[in-house]
Amino acid sequence: MKSNQPSLTHFDASGQAHMVDVGAKSETHRIAIAVGKISMLPATLTLIQQGNSKKGDVLGIARIAAIQASKKTSDLIPLCHPIGLTRVAVDFEINTSESSISCSVTTETYGKTGVEMEALTAVSVGLLTIYDMCKAADRGMIISDIKLLEKHGGKSGDWVSAG
Repeated sequence: MKSNQPSLTHFDASGQAHMVDVGAKSETHRIAIAVGKISMLPATLTLIQQGNSKKGDVLGIARIAAIQASKKTSDLIPLCHPIGLTRVAVDFEINTSESSISCSVTTETYGKTGVEMEALTAVSVGLLTIYDMCKAADRGMIISDIKLLEKHGGKSGDWVSAG
């Protein structure tokens, strides 16, 4: 009897973890967009906006960290394929009323597997870098709402988050 429940692709028939075989897949243009945010004290946000952090330009360094992380995803996630990224765009949006910074990352490739993990890893590391650079001023910062917003390309086609 076959279940309607989706299967986990990183396990073989005997339940052992394995790297998914993408050899027979077609190379297509693949895009993923992920987001997340970090909330902080208003004074911490002011430090970031003024560039007064002792460690330098917080958002500039967080952008570089996010890009680096996207390229290292397969080193961090054990069953993730190494991917030749063709584009990584990192954007930060400051929300003074919420005292938060949102991070959005778009990753792209022409390949046999998607770039969702690269986008999610980049967002996570970008936000962690903000935390690291500002923790002396505010150890209570909260990283939250990291999620995939969209993915395009591949056999399964397009997917857009409902919320």
